[in-house]
Amino acid sequence: MGESQPVVPLAQYAGVTRERFLREIYPLRKPAVLTGIDLGPCTAKWTVDYLSQAVGNKEVKVHVSAGPQMDFLSKNFVYRTLPFDVFVKRAAEARHAEYFISEDEKYYLRSLGEDPRKVMDNFLIQVTGRKRVVLYSPRDAPYLYLSGTKSEVLDVDEPDLKRYPLFAKARRYECFLKAGEVLFIPALWFHNVTSEEFGVGINVFWKHLPAECYDKTDTYGNKDLAAASRAAQILDRALKTLDELPEEYKDFYGRRMVLRIQEKTYSTNYE
Repeated sequence: MGESQPVVPLAQYAGVTRERFLREIYPLRKPAVLTGIDLGPCTAKWTVDYLSQAVGNKEVKVHVSAGPQMDFLSKNFVYRTLPFDVFVKRAAEARHAEYFISEDEKYYLRSLGEDPRKVMDNFLIQVTGRKRVVLYSPRDAPYLYLSGTKSEVLDVDEPDLKRYPLFAKARRYECFLKAGEVLFIPALWFHNVTSEEFGVGINVFWKHLPAECYDKTDTYGNKDLAAASRAAQILDRALKTLDELPEEYKDFYGRRMVLRIQEKTYSTNYE
């Protein structure tokens, strides 16, 4: 099984104003924990009873899993519909008198809204509860065994290095996000989130590039940038062309293409 990766703690900033964030932190394009920000009364007010009463019995679709780690590639969970007040009370329980899979099953509600954005800058605001967040730089993408935008390595604490040997090279950033704290997650950073206890988090996403960089049909911010999509299509055509060559020639010209991509696109300006 896996070896523990060296952990790089995230930078923390206390009492950050909007101006300071934009001037000192945002341009670095690295995750950061922001503490001492006044989030208002929600940190004390949003108890299980309050949320149950405030939202009521609106039906929500939740992820239900036998374990705490939900794999969005293999889909080790089922979708079930519950009234919100029932869901939130179950989610706060360690063991359940009523359940779908097992009495210690885990619940996850992605959103009460209809706007599950992904490929953008993000504030993860921890209103109540505590989360552990593990992040990996986009520069470590070659080591993460990606399938689309998700990593095949589900257990980042005990990875199977026989199956995923390059994962040991990835640099691991980590923080424990407490109630009242905010985590800035720049676009393209991969993150693995584990709830240490029942809690409520809010994600705020925004686009930081000019409008023309984004796919105009991408309502929810889930697609790659327009230029990246075009480049991927061109690459697919190039790879199909290489398939016309004998194996040793395909290998040689494929390696030359990789070197050209490295020379033209790889940056040394960020970690």
